[in-house]
Amino acid sequence: MKTQFVCSNCGHTEPKWLGRCPDCGEWSTFVEEMREDKKVVGFAARAANAKTPGRAAGVTFSLNEVRAEREGGRIGTGVGELNRVLGGGIVPGSLVLVGGEPGVGKSTLLLQVMGHLGEGCLMVSGEESTRQVALSARRLGVGDAGFRVLSETDVDVIEATILEERPKVVVVDSIQTLYSPELTGAPGGVGQVRETAARLMRLAKAEGIAVFLVGHVTKDGSIAGPRVLEHMVDTVLQFEGDRYQSFRVLRALKNRFGSTNEVGVFEMTGTGMVEVEDPSAFFLSTREGGTPPGVVTVCLLEGTRPMLVEIESLVVPSPLAVPRRVANGIEVGRVNMLCAVLSRRAGLVLGDQDVYVNVTGGVRVEEPAADLGVALAIASALRDRAVESGAAVFGEVGLTGDVRFVSGGPRRVAELLKLGFKRIITPEGASEGPRSAGRNERTEKAEVAVLEVRTLEEAVGAALS
Repeated sequence: MKTQFVCSNCGHTEPKWLGRCPDCGEWSTFVEEMREDKKVVGFAARAANAKTPGRAAGVTFSLNEVRAEREGGRIGTGVGELNRVLGGGIVPGSLVLVGGEPGVGKSTLLLQVMGHLGEGCLMVSGEESTRQVALSARRLGVGDAGFRVLSETDVDVIEATILEERPKVVVVDSIQTLYSPELTGAPGGVGQVRETAARLMRLAKAEGIAVFLVGHVTKDGSIAGPRVLEHMVDTVLQFEGDRYQSFRVLRALKNRFGSTNEVGVFEMTGTGMVEVEDPSAFFLSTREGGTPPGVVTVCLLEGTRPMLVEIESLVVPSPLAVPRRVANGIEVGRVNMLCAVLSRRAGLVLGDQDVYVNVTGGVRVEEPAADLGVALAIASALRDRAVESGAAVFGEVGLTGDVRFVSGGPRRVAELLKLGFKRIITPEGASEGPRSAGRNERTEKAEVAVLEVRTLEEAVGAALS
């Protein structure tokens, strides 16, 4: 047995305890683990014993031969939004990590996928008994799908079961509950998570079995366990959304077999996750009597899909020496920057005002194209003057007060026109592409105006005139 200390944040190992990790710089993250002096275990050991002893050269393949032997069709999940995020379906032999807050719908979505795939799937549950899994499956209407269930946390037993059952897809819920008998650390520790994930990865690659790993998240929203876990897997999917609201976004943070720009949109219902094919209409509220001050509609572009959200702002006199800046759904540093630009470049006095910004529907906005919408919502709330009903905006705001071009302008404009918006404020050239120089152009329909602006001051004048 050998004692070592492992950083719970990055997985760095040291022979003795340290207060600060020399690799990631975090404090008080080293935990003690005991490990037996064994070179290989589990499936890797059986594969090594099958070969002749001594050092042998590996087998190489031509790329043409690899494509001819290994290339197989993707496996459809039966959920169109998940297929979109994965790049067209499940790749045989891939390792997919699914993370998200508790109760966000990770297990629910994967149960629905297994219900579609049927008998070719194996569910490994380390958190629930087979009876609990059966109850959840019946509630979702997939109780008679025929997939197998194994309630086990010993990775040796799980490996043996997978090799005997030979399923097409395996779902492990969750990777933090598994343990390897060769390690003495508790399940969920850095060493255990790294070892069990590595063994499942070797098994998936060697046998061509797709494996989904459900991962817990820490209080800051990152996936728990060593950072090497995310490097080890082929795809990292992150569920986003407030568990107290029905809206969910599935985003690919890493994908070796597809684009990381696509997102899937779902609604959590009593019978499972329902795909939202038109997220723009899902997020826009229907208000009687027009739009109130401080509310602006923004067109975002998530992958290839335009999505409309409403940004709300409230500006009130501050009783504090340092005014508050509170943001929900958008980074507070971005709000501070936009407040500074509005004060310096647009002549708005915000130095003695508390500013609150909220993105409705529990959406997390990260795209710079939302800058113009946030700025105009703050300006509208400060002046207590509503943006014209039927207006929408998009554009990035620079520190000099200029409104910059963003990608996908024509696609955003087309989505806004489709949903009936009559007044669209965009960066210069966004409606026709980077080379367009027209301003305040009218579309073919006389009642629709696309207003192209150069500066934030000009945008504020166009929105609140």
